[in-house]
Parts: sequence; structure tokens; C-alpha cells
Amino acid sequence: MALIMSATHFLRSPSQYLCTLTFTVVAIATMWMVATPVANATTFNTDDVATHDHWQSMTLSLGGERHYRAVETHSYSDATLSLNATSGVCDLPWLEMRVTLEQQQGESRTVNLVPTRLRIDERPVIDTMAEFITERGDDGFYAHFYLSDLASLMADMRQGEQLFLGFDQDEREPWYMTFSLKGADAAINRMLTQCEGSGT
Repeated sequence: MALIMSATHFLRSPSQYLCTLTFTVVAIATMWMVATPVANATTFNTDDVATHDHWQSMTLSLGGERHYRAVETHSYSDATLSLNATSGVCDLPWLEMRVTLEQQQGESRTVNLVPTRLRIDERPVIDTMAEFITERGDDGFYAHFYLSDLASLMADMRQGEQLFLGFDQDEREPWYMTFSLKGADAAINRMLTQCEGSGT
């Protein structure tokens, strides 16, 4: 099924983006809600939280599972952008965007695969794909990005001021979001240092 979203204008403020974003994501996710009791989503313990301007770094743990995160929570009240690494495979981080929905989702599923553009400041545009997913028992709507050279993107994020995202919507205008990179350098460095020092 084609992804249906309201078009937004690139020059709108973050609050205007979020209003449109929340409305459209809720509408999409609601189409896939199931009428069965919802199981509780896995909840990780959050430790060692540090603030770096508009970013934070932290450790997520559950039993023997441990992840390290650098996350931007400043630009939108209900959306975050994060870089994540897992203990034992610190050289394979991933980029993720999360939007908080109004209710927990009843099913884990891939909603769509969407052509996406990323750009740091005035650097060249990166054309890629984003997988939109929901997870059962979780009130988040996630976008996972397919990136062939995440190391270069991370290097640019450490030096840049803003990260722009554009999601294609077929014949409609692309849906845009902008995240601040103020503090990303320190948050990413701490995330990687903690992961590599975990020793597992």
C-alpha cells in the first residue's frame, strides 16, 4: 500500500513539521492496529545519561544486552534522531528516527520502504531508503535508514550544524524534517567510547 502523508513545506518551523508529522504517522499506524490485547514492549534500563548541548548520550541495558546511544531530543517534542551501537559489534552502528504515537501499537510490522534523502548542511545529498516500522507494545513509529557509508555520515554529523531528512511521497511534495547537530560530536564520541570500552 502506498504511504499516505500530508505534504509539508521545507521552510516550516519544527513545531509545524511535528504537527503534520504526528497526524500523518498516527493515521498510518492506526490502519495497522490489531484488535487484540497489546503486550508490554521491552523496557531497557537507561544509565549514564550525559547532556551535550542538543544531544544526549546514554547506555541502555536489559540483562546481558547492552546498547549505547547518542540522541537528539531538542528539535521536536515527539521525535528523536539517534545513532546506536551494540556491545560486541560497535563497528556496526545504525541511524534511527523515532516518533511517539498516541497509543501502543498492536503489531510489529514493516509499514513501508520509502526513498529518502539525507543532507548535512550544504554537503552533497545522500540518496537512500528508510524502512518505516512499528513494534508491538511500543508507542513509537520508527524509521531505519539503509546507509552504505555510515562512517562518513557520522564524521559529517560531528562537524555539521543541521541534518536534513526528506522522505518521498510519490506525486506529493516530500516530507522534510530538520535535526540540530549541536553537541552531536561529543555525544557520538562518548557513545563509541563507551561501546568500545564495554569489553564484550
